[in-house]
Amino acid sequence: MGQGQQLPSASSKEREKTSTPPLFKVLMHNDDYTTMEFVVEVLQAVFHLSDSAAERIMLAIHFQGLGHCGTYPYAIAETKVQEVCTRARKAGFPLRCSIEKE
Repeated sequence: MGQGQQLPSASSKEREKTSTPPLFKVLMHNDDYTTMEFVVEVLQAVFHLSDSAAERIMLAIHFQGLGHCGTYPYAIAETKVQEVCTRARKAGFPLRCSIEKE
C-alpha cells in the first residue's frame, strides 16, 4: 500500500455484532439422602469453589432446599449439571441439579 492510503473501513452494516450469550444459573436441590460432605466435595470439584463458599452453598441447599452453584452460558451449565449427576449416581446418591435462565 502506498503512503497516505488507508485501509477501507467496514460499513456499519458489514460489521458483525457480537453479543454476550444468555446466562443460566445452576441450582442444586436438597434431598434426604445425599450427605453434606458429598455436596461440599462436588461443589469444590465441579464448580471450583473454596471450602467456605462450598459450605455456604451446601447450607443454603440444606436449609432452603435449593442452592445457586454458579452462572454460566447454557452449554457450560448443562455440562456441569451432567457432571454433578454422574458423580452422584456413581456414589449412590440421588443429588439433583437444574438450570434456570438468569
